[in-house]
Amino acid sequence: MTIRTLLVDDEKLAIQGLQLRLQKFDDVEIIDTCANGREAIRKIKTEKPDLVFLDIQMPGFDGFSVVKGVMDLEPPLFVFVTAYEEHAIRAFEANAVNYLMKPVDEDKLADTIERVRQRLAEKRSSEEAEKLKTVLSEVAPDAAEEFAADDAAPDTAGRYEKLINIKDRGQVFRVEIASIEHIEAAGDYMVIATANNSYVLRETMKDLERRLDPRTFQRVHRSTIVNLDQVRQVKPHTNGECFLVLDSGAEVKVSRSYRDVVARFVH
Repeated sequence: MTIRTLLVDDEKLAIQGLQLRLQKFDDVEIIDTCANGREAIRKIKTEKPDLVFLDIQMPGFDGFSVVKGVMDLEPPLFVFVTAYEEHAIRAFEANAVNYLMKPVDEDKLADTIERVRQRLAEKRSSEEAEKLKTVLSEVAPDAAEEFAADDAAPDTAGRYEKLINIKDRGQVFRVEIASIEHIEAAGDYMVIATANNSYVLRETMKDLERRLDPRTFQRVHRSTIVNLDQVRQVKPHTNGECFLVLDSGAEVKVSRSYRDVVARFVH
């Protein structure tokens, strides 16, 4: 699977540096480069790349304007690259695959390319399933109906991970998903807490939520996910908020916006 990639940056040296770092990834094909946002929008619409590395601060159209400018078509995956940390939250709100600081770190770039591979694999498998359903509906309507019925009731439990690999402190830890008590967002990192340890994972909240079974892991705060199987007590607090007491004794605050999560414990 080739990842057709567009690089967008008004600094020529930044483009050259990224090109050099991307050479080690055999499946990444750089199809073109752009020096400004308007040119990037034109190229995205005509070339339809899979992936765009996009500088945020450019004269004229900045990186966020580029994203808005291609929302009328099926957009590519975006990775924001910038020298300014304060743009991180807006980058994730724009559903970027990742956010890289200049100069680009090679390990973080490798992690980003792996995320891109996963996103594209999910997208393409979904597209192949839709094509199969279309063909079946034309040549074998009965089989198409059976396929649709199976698709409507998937084994959701098998879709989510049982183990998660976390590279932290120079080591790779294999953490059982069921052992995770709660997860806290800290900038562009996630702090994964079990009863006995905590680990730092460089991943966005949105990406991590896709990997976790929503029947077990629920957002209870804008920056917190909790394992509902680990909840042992609900403690009311002021202003409609409350605390969930976990098996280890740790307490996690539930904000008013997520009170519906608590409702399942109170019957």
